[in-house]
Amino acid sequence: MPTHGDAHLSEGIPTKDGYARSTGTVDALTLMIDFPDTPGEGTARQRFAEFFPQTSRWFTRGSYGRLDYRPATPIRHWLRMPRPFTAYGIDRGSPYEPGYQRLLKDIVAAADKRVDFGRYDLVNVLVTPNAGPPAAHTVLSVTFADNDRAPRADGVRLSNVSFVYSRQDDGTGTLRETGYRVLPHENNHSFGLPDLYTASGADQAGHWDLMSEDWGANNDILGWHKWKLGWLGARQVACATESPDATARAGTSRHTLTPLARPGGTKVVFLPVSRRGGYAMEARTRGGNDAAVCRPGVLIYWVDVHKDSGQGPVTVMDSTRGTAPRRPHRPDGAAPPPNGPTTSRSATAPGIASTSGTPHEQPPSPHHPHTHHHRGTARPWSAPTAGAQGCTRLPNVHAGLSDATFTPGQTFTDNRHGVRVSITVTDRTRGGDYAIRITRRGAAAS
Repeated sequence: MPTHGDAHLSEGIPTKDGYARSTGTVDALTLMIDFPDTPGEGTARQRFAEFFPQTSRWFTRGSYGRLDYRPATPIRHWLRMPRPFTAYGIDRGSPYEPGYQRLLKDIVAAADKRVDFGRYDLVNVLVTPNAGPPAAHTVLSVTFADNDRAPRADGVRLSNVSFVYSRQDDGTGTLRETGYRVLPHENNHSFGLPDLYTASGADQAGHWDLMSEDWGANNDILGWHKWKLGWLGARQVACATESPDATARAGTSRHTLTPLARPGGTKVVFLPVSRRGGYAMEARTRGGNDAAVCRPGVLIYWVDVHKDSGQGPVTVMDSTRGTAPRRPHRPDGAAPPPNGPTTSRSATAPGIASTSGTPHEQPPSPHHPHTHHHRGTARPWSAPTAGAQGCTRLPNVHAGLSDATFTPGQTFTDNRHGVRVSITVTDRTRGGDYAIRITRRGAAAS
């Protein structure tokens, strides 16, 4: 389902040209830099060890071995920049020009005699953690992906570069286990994945994808994203339609989903609803990169291939009554159905969060950063209170959607434009697979 329009980082498949490859061997040039006014805190190798080998292992598990991520450090000490950190004028949300353009040119000038930039697929810049504010107060980490204004070095344009600042330390004592996750989040932008959070936070995709939340307990990415990155084989994705125009026909189909946490089997079933998007289904359980799953089951989510990064391209459907922390409206902009399940065993499509009166972040362009913005004012989210919604009490994990999965006996329904979509989880096998039944009545939406 390709993207049509001006979206730069979108959910469209295939991913547009200009991003780094996401399968096979990926060589990631990793440079540790400091500044005259902020000398490196600790050694450069210690800074490197905050992210590796954890980042490589995350990609190996998530890709089922299809991505061999190899960090390279031809310079193993702090690479000193010629200007003070303050001279670059870097702040949260800073555009590429002029500050980052100047910084990247200085990095190339300082490293070029010892680095062959042409050997690498992407670049990581690990900034000394004492440059800039703590991440618990302001997140500066940013990726410039598919950037056609980046400087050239050794015959290649440095068009996919991630800058990581500070440390994602939320004060819970889990920095060693979870602090590295900002880097795979940023690298996934270089591979072509959009941010799933919006200006209002992570209330559309929760903790179900690293591109929504990269603080807190480890999490995987959605099966749709694994498909987009080339981590799933053709037989691991089923489409609940035989129509050549990417819209579903009426009828019923049955499928068996194997958990995303283990290799093999069908991982994603997709039901096209219109040429703009449709519903994806996958089985999520605790395992692999998923450490925070408290309600194993089938995750159902709407994918809009026309929305850009940060504009809510994915919306998780909530299986439980009253857990959605916003008034919903439909993925196509139509009036919302009654809020909450129609019975205790079924749920109605909550759709996409209303943005009335709440401006989105500026849509990204090749020259605007794709950033991970911390949700909050002074510090990361704290652990939910005893009365919080959802099934998790882990800190920095979106509680409201933690129990969004559908379990055997539950049905998701969507009615619009005379079309009825019904997705029922019918069984869970002894091996942990989930059987689903998809029924569609009515003509396809356009």
